[in-house]
Amino acid sequence: MNDSTISRKNFIRNASVLVAGGTGLLGTAQRQEGASDGGSEGALGVEMTGSGDAAAVPANAPGTPGSGDQGKKNYSFKNVRLETGFDYEDNEVAHTRTELFIVKVADGKIAAVLPNDPKADAIDAGGRLMLPAFKDMHIHLDKTFYGGPWKARQKKNRSVRDMIALEQQINPELLKTSTFRAEKIIELLQSKGSSFARSHVNIEPTSGVQSLKNLQQALQNKKAGFGAELVAFPQHGLYYTASTGLMREAAQMGIDFIGGLDPQSIDGDIERSINFTVDLALEFNKGIDIHLHEGGDSGLRTVEYLIERVKAQPALKGKTFLSHCFVLARLDKAKQEAIADSLAGAGIGIVSTIPFGGTIMPIPTLYKYGVTVLTGNDSIIDHWNTFGTGSVLQKASLMAQLYGYSTEFDLSRSLKLATGNILPLDDKGKRQWPKVGDKASLVLLDASCSAEAVSRVPSVRTLVHEGMIVYSV
Repeated sequence: MNDSTISRKNFIRNASVLVAGGTGLLGTAQRQEGASDGGSEGALGVEMTGSGDAAAVPANAPGTPGSGDQGKKNYSFKNVRLETGFDYEDNEVAHTRTELFIVKVADGKIAAVLPNDPKADAIDAGGRLMLPAFKDMHIHLDKTFYGGPWKARQKKNRSVRDMIALEQQINPELLKTSTFRAEKIIELLQSKGSSFARSHVNIEPTSGVQSLKNLQQALQNKKAGFGAELVAFPQHGLYYTASTGLMREAAQMGIDFIGGLDPQSIDGDIERSINFTVDLALEFNKGIDIHLHEGGDSGLRTVEYLIERVKAQPALKGKTFLSHCFVLARLDKAKQEAIADSLAGAGIGIVSTIPFGGTIMPIPTLYKYGVTVLTGNDSIIDHWNTFGTGSVLQKASLMAQLYGYSTEFDLSRSLKLATGNILPLDDKGKRQWPKVGDKASLVLLDASCSAEAVSRVPSVRTLVHEGMIVYSV
């Protein structure tokens, strides 16, 4: 899109320097603004450790971190491909129509969507498809091996209690580098098109609230190009280890959700654990996001009791989530449908990493009943999980493959898993994004439409976060 770029593999290596130092504006944007910040056009050339799987940052990007007024520069993209409707054959969506447009950005928002003018003084999108920026809605940014030496998980650590014991040993050492490594994962997510995450963060006696403080520092360092909401997560149990006091402290430290963990198998008391979580959320006006790994009767009773508590507290409707919730995969079809209906009625969402193998979540049933479904990468290369690409578009593609969403329409609808339920077209094919006033958080990629993007998972070529161009190649 612009000649003044550093190489794709150098994005992560140089991103921290961009935040610290800042650059100027793209030449076209300079002409629109009538001023230049005087940035260099060359590679920044500062070596940092971390993955090379990343994208490039334009040396002169509007709103570049460090320019002093991120999200407040006005600029335009031309030759932007937007979806405009569906074509039908035999009453079935057979093709997605697109056209080229000019998209204007001002003060971090979409200012206008205009007919295209190839000769316009604007940043050339080159015919690439514009989609909403992606959102990773379940990840642990605070504890990872990513950004350091390769290390696979160990076979001996299998149960949640095994992992708690392991964390009690290794967390003090992980805390020493957790800010740096959180920044590295953020850069990985950005390189895959995500500009927002919901991150769980350990709150437990071994780490105290230090893991939260370290992650908040990383997010502060990256705030120009990345947004987040935080879940205070009692990873070692509320009562299995004495964590309730720390959770109360964390609730007053800028977090957004109160978390929980396997109320019966870890804390031994479903009602006591859920009641603490619900009451704390209500006291401090927070949402709820509980890890529920356990299945069987205790898993089902946990879901049913949470539904009961949330139904009695309308303030929690739409702000309460169950992460993983593997018990749903083990229910018979009739019970799955009944629970899905109850979850929707209570306004409780499910956050799933789209597992496969022996645990196939009933995502189609959840969608059928109107349950909010979100996804995330969960753990990326840490002591819990060896795998992780950082791409939630890949998660949407995996979902489509698992559940047979292979038609043009179904693939296009599957994109919502990656975007936090924002779609360019509604179910009737009417354009609903981008609209004037929407946040200018978007990606550009090489695909003809949403369906092809989900099917092929192409590389993200440009990421914009609330008007700031994070990178562009």
